[in-house]
Formats: sequence, structure tokens, C-alpha cells
Amino acid sequence: MNTFGNIYRLTSFGESHGPGIGGVIDGCPAGIELDTEFIQSELNRRKPGQSKITTPRKEDDEVQFLSGIYEGKTTGTPIGFIVWNKNQHSADYDNMKSVYRPSHADYTYQTKYGIRDPRGGGRSSARETISRCVAGAIAKQVLRQEGILIQAFTSQVGNIKLNGSYTDYDLSKTEDTAVRCPDPATAAEMEALIAKVKSEGDTIGGVITCVAQGVPVGLGEPVFGKLHAALGHAMLTINAVKGFEYGDGFDAALYRGSERNDIFFNDNGRINTRTNHSGGIQGGISNGQDIYFRVAFKSVATILMEQETVNMEGEDTILKARGRHDPCVLPRAVPIVESMTAMTLLDFLLLQKIRN
Repeated sequence: MNTFGNIYRLTSFGESHGPGIGGVIDGCPAGIELDTEFIQSELNRRKPGQSKITTPRKEDDEVQFLSGIYEGKTTGTPIGFIVWNKNQHSADYDNMKSVYRPSHADYTYQTKYGIRDPRGGGRSSARETISRCVAGAIAKQVLRQEGILIQAFTSQVGNIKLNGSYTDYDLSKTEDTAVRCPDPATAAEMEALIAKVKSEGDTIGGVITCVAQGVPVGLGEPVFGKLHAALGHAMLTINAVKGFEYGDGFDAALYRGSERNDIFFNDNGRINTRTNHSGGIQGGISNGQDIYFRVAFKSVATILMEQETVNMEGEDTILKARGRHDPCVLPRAVPIVESMTAMTLLDFLLLQKIRN
């Protein structure tokens, strides 16, 4: 299960401390002029060492394309690529080879496969998301030609959150802050909290909100191919994600239908809705309104504090992690959320074009 998508498909490969992380993209339309600088900029948004609130680990994360591109355009054949790992400190994990780290995949991988790579989590490492950012950056460029734009931002860290709707903020300011929150005052509070948590050797979680604008009516397949279900699946494949809600989400349980139905009206010859509590999706199919959703991330499992655990023999022991780890995954996860959204929407757009 290392392949994502139906028509626009990504197969990723590689481990955290192996030679590199890469992928093969199939189903990308031919003749798309690719901006490789944009693709690299998307990787730069994900890479470590961006600011004082991310891991100090330094990785250039430069993508090398191996196939599927000629004279700057896609050829319609598989696009192969790789990002070489250059800054591994595998010795940081020597004390974890026979120990199960709390809330990591160590125990489940060992039990399932009978073997695991303890260096940075191996295949279960979030470093695998490099391949998603490359494929997502290409998908974004295809979608842009269709007038579809995607913007994600940090809307909550711990108990500090944006209280308004995404429409209340200038999302173009998202990249102006280290935590990728469009409101500078709230961003400063978030960054102070992350710095405090980091100084204590601990970690903290939060929420990323994502908005897709310009999505046409009709994307989504009943009954088991609903667009919101596909988006939920895409988000829940991201490391550390624990929850997904679109539109009003869980708040929808608090209101009556008379309070939350999206009323249709004739908007100068175009059918529109007065509100968008549905989050741009009704009956599993896009309705032309903005698609918006929230993704909850847990606190990073690796903390620089002593924790009780057991070794592979089931014996009680104490673990204190070493190495360079993020105190909060949110800032680097924003481009990952956007990438998974872009791949999902492009996949469904191509499905719809086949239908038409």
C-alpha cells in the first residue's frame, strides 16, 4: 500500500536513514510545463531547519528528476524522482534498537514484519512525505491551469487558536510567520508556546485548516468514492494526524437543520448558496463553493524526556531519546496537507474528465 490515487498516482519509496526518498508519479497529463523552482520551493517549505521552532537538522532536500520530463514539459510517461539523504545521524538511534518508543510504530512494525529499521523510524518516518510534496507540487501546477487554488495554514497550536473563519484572514500572509499562521498576533503567541514547550524537552500538537477555491461542481463519486471521504483518507495517511472534519464538522451536531441548511438562490443566473456550512461538498460531490476542512495533529511522539517503556523482551526500561526533533509538526506539515489535497483533487478532476 505504497501507492496513492486512481488516475494521478504516486508510488513512494525510501526510508528516513536510507540513501534517499523518492517516488514515481503516473497518470500526469502530457504537455504540462513544469516550474521546477516552484517544486523545490514546496520542498523547502517542508524541510527541517527553517526556523527556531523546527528541528535544527539541516537537509537540502534537493529533488532530482529521473524520467517523464522533456524540455521542461511532462511527457505523459512515469515521472521518476529522488531526494538524496545527506544529513543522517543514525547513531542517535543506537539506544533505541531493542526498545519500543512510546506512541511510535516500533512495536507494530516489529510485530507485523518481524524486522524494523530503528533509525528515525525507517519507512514510518515523516521524511517519507518528501515524495508527497513533489507529487503535490506538480498536481498544484496542473490544477492552477484549471483555476483551482489550495491554501493551508496553522489555525491552532495547543490551546491557542484563530477564532474566526478562514474568510476573516488574509491567507496571503501565511508564509510571513514561522508557524504559518496568517494572523501575526496569534502567530506570535503560537511561536512563544512552541518555544516554551521545546525548552522543556516536550512537544505539542495543533490544527491545520485547508481551503480549496475554484473547484468545479461535480467532483466526487457516490457511494464509496465521496470527495470528502477521499480527502479524509488522504489526510489520515499523514504522520501524526488524528482527526479530520470538513465544513461545520463536529459543530454540525450542535445545530438544527433550520439553522445550518445551505439555502440555494439564483445569483444572477447562477445557482449559489447563501452559506457554506457544507464545506463545498454535498452528497459527496463538490458543489462549486470553497472546500474547507481541518486536520488535527497530535504532539510529536519523540520527546527529549525520560519515559517508561519496554524492550523487545518485554522488560521494563527507561528511554530518553536523543537527536534533532520537531517540538511541533504544524509549520512543516502545512505544505504536506496542501500536497495531499492537490493530489486528491487532481485525481478526481481526471476521473470526471473521463466521465464526460
